[in-house]
Amino acid sequence: MLSWRFNTRQADRAKGKEMEDTIAAISSGMTGSGIGVLRISGPESIKIGDEVVRLKKGKLSDHPVRTVHFGKVYDGEKEIDEVIAFILKSPASYTGEDTVEIQGHGGSFVMKRILETVLSHGARPAEPGEFSKRAFLNGKLDLSQAEAVMDLINSQNEFARKVSIEQLSGNVKDCIESLRHDIVSHIAFIEAALDDPEHITVDGYGEVLYKSLSSIRSRVTEMIDNYDSGRILSSGIRTVIVGRPNAGKSSLMNLLCGHDRAIVTDIAGTTRDTLEEEIMLRELSLRLVDTAGIRITEDIIEGMGVDRAVNEAENADLILCVVDSSEELDSNDERVIRLLEGKRAIVLLNKTDLENKTTQEDIRKITPQPVIPFSAKEGWGREELEACIYDMFISGKIRENRQVTITNLRHKKALENALSSIELVMKSIEDGMPEDFYSIDLMDAYRSLGEITGDQVDDDVIDAIFANFCLGK
Repeated sequence: MLSWRFNTRQADRAKGKEMEDTIAAISSGMTGSGIGVLRISGPESIKIGDEVVRLKKGKLSDHPVRTVHFGKVYDGEKEIDEVIAFILKSPASYTGEDTVEIQGHGGSFVMKRILETVLSHGARPAEPGEFSKRAFLNGKLDLSQAEAVMDLINSQNEFARKVSIEQLSGNVKDCIESLRHDIVSHIAFIEAALDDPEHITVDGYGEVLYKSLSSIRSRVTEMIDNYDSGRILSSGIRTVIVGRPNAGKSSLMNLLCGHDRAIVTDIAGTTRDTLEEEIMLRELSLRLVDTAGIRITEDIIEGMGVDRAVNEAENADLILCVVDSSEELDSNDERVIRLLEGKRAIVLLNKTDLENKTTQEDIRKITPQPVIPFSAKEGWGREELEACIYDMFISGKIRENRQVTITNLRHKKALENALSSIELVMKSIEDGMPEDFYSIDLMDAYRSLGEITGDQVDDDVIDAIFANFCLGK
């Protein structure tokens, strides 16, 4: 009865004329690699492979699939390169289509010549992300898994790699499909009851539905809530170092970078602009930003640096506030500490290798943020700082292996739309609205969740997603 409403699986999507083409692209890096990989996919891929790759015995297609063969690529009678090649038959390939992969000697000129030869035999150049797009259209990947492929390629730290692998393995897909299954079960029951009220009653069903939606709402809310932490950890924690002049900000920057990245002098106001560097801390990446010392100044250029420091602090994922323990707190310190309100922040009580005039207790009187005794000169307190940052981000909302981590803004927006629809249904139940009102909003929630996996998404959205992929993937 309801099949006409839900027949939107990607396997049933109209694939268009471009799916009839055979495509080819270089799938490996073009510089500095010892081996280059060229991928051919589509209905003519095996025929093209037979034409361009010559083996000592027979053709590629004469041999069992998933076996590797040594041969040579020829353009007419001109030998291009010695290669290794193999065939994958539909549907047992990445794209779900017949596929030939050719591995030649790495080098941009050689690989371009092989590609030119393949194109001259009937393939066309693949568009960015077209192999992954075909994998999606052929039902080999859902849209969240396809996006995870590019996230994995772009991952720059262990957390990002781990999350991408989990999403590629289908943890987002499985969670979304479970939610959609629960929702569509309620839609089916309500519509069946409305069509056959003599045999199916909805008396008391509002309470059953409300309890079920409370659980669904909690699961959706949890994924939305962990988005910010997941995004920050995947892209790198933007860590802004602030403090008054000569507090030791640049010395901290150099200590964390492991080399002299910033100029350090006894002259106050040496740093006038922001200075950025990316470092690894355990499995996290930190995008460090050193800033100008914050103080009241009549120097126009220094004042611009102070304004930039304040702006950076406002947009930071983490603030490292450096306080000079060898000096008494002043109004400049208090101005800096006010920037920490409502932010993830750590106060580093620097220069503890000198006689202290400011203590941890003095800092705790004006901010609840954690305070760590520190010496950028001697390296004291670094382990405590690393442990504090790790606990602040990993041991907070992100609970490894216990919940699905959302890092994609498109997914978050779809979840927010689904949550809004779910809450409308719950409000309708509370207001005693008729059951057919439930179905409308339940259907909207179902569709919104389907946007994540690609079951309910416009073709132009799909095209935009895969256009951001690298060529050859």
